[in-house]
Amino acid sequence: MILHVQKKANLAALQDFYRAYAIEEKDYYVLITPSSLKEVDESHQADIIASFPMDSDIQLASRKYTYTTREIKFSDTLTIGGSTNHTMMITGPCSVESEEQIDQVAKFCVEQGVQVLRAGCYKPRTSPYTFQGLGHKGLILLAKMRDKYGLKIITEVKDATHVEDVIEFADIIQIGAKAMYDHGILRACSKIQKPIVLKRGFGSTLQEFVQSAEFILSGGNMNVALCERGIRTYETKTRFTLDLCGVAYLKEHTNLPIILDPSHAMGYAYGVADLTRACVAMGIDGLLIETHPDPSVAKSDASQQLNFEQFSALKNSLDKVAESVGRKMI
Repeated sequence: MILHVQKKANLAALQDFYRAYAIEEKDYYVLITPSSLKEVDESHQADIIASFPMDSDIQLASRKYTYTTREIKFSDTLTIGGSTNHTMMITGPCSVESEEQIDQVAKFCVEQGVQVLRAGCYKPRTSPYTFQGLGHKGLILLAKMRDKYGLKIITEVKDATHVEDVIEFADIIQIGAKAMYDHGILRACSKIQKPIVLKRGFGSTLQEFVQSAEFILSGGNMNVALCERGIRTYETKTRFTLDLCGVAYLKEHTNLPIILDPSHAMGYAYGVADLTRACVAMGIDGLLIETHPDPSVAKSDASQQLNFEQFSALKNSLDKVAESVGRKMI
């Protein structure tokens, strides 16, 4: 249950009574209790402005609480959610590999009109013998690209040991699929107001996915976007299976902007373009597409990254798809 509480109320006593998180708004407090609580105690009626009983612990993210999609503002010219009908393109390589490589991609982003550059610095790989990322050095290179080209930077936090570093350097923090329920990361991201892109764990249900977002929302950071990046099924011919049925559920029942990552879902460059167009046709709020100057020499996820020519052709095909569902590519 969510409660709107008058400012004059004894907040600490109410928090203790309802076992609630508290968020301060301009004119009232928001208390978020376990969803098993359905009614306000009679002794507190005078303190409560409004109450919103919920049928699950998807609460702040529920359209039953806030019906309209939450708006996330990245800059004066870059906003998704709300009534914008924007679909934001994010692109860049899987990993920062060198200054020359990331400079090539940043310059290409500007040429393509893409305003957000993605690249990993701390890589949660499935083998200890593969490229693990440049770490802090990579963050410095991304910051240099932001200063040089005026781009917004999104990069992934792998675990709580470097979360503060990523928060300091990045404009947008990506929580990867393997870290979806890392409570150290979630709690740290709840205490800031920078946008968070939360990726769905490839073995997670939709309920678990959105409840993970609730950890960030309940700490006071409402700038959260959900990213569907594919779930693991019995299929072996693609890397993962992009759950567009799940996207339909998220659009209907949650108020958070939705970003799709067809690159990780498909796992192979040949299928990324078609899958991306299907994503845009869903009327979503953003896309994550992996792009590399020369995917054949990429140090991670080489098979799924597009070269510049492929990305350009894909991007040029998206405006009409977006227009057909009342969206605008940005």
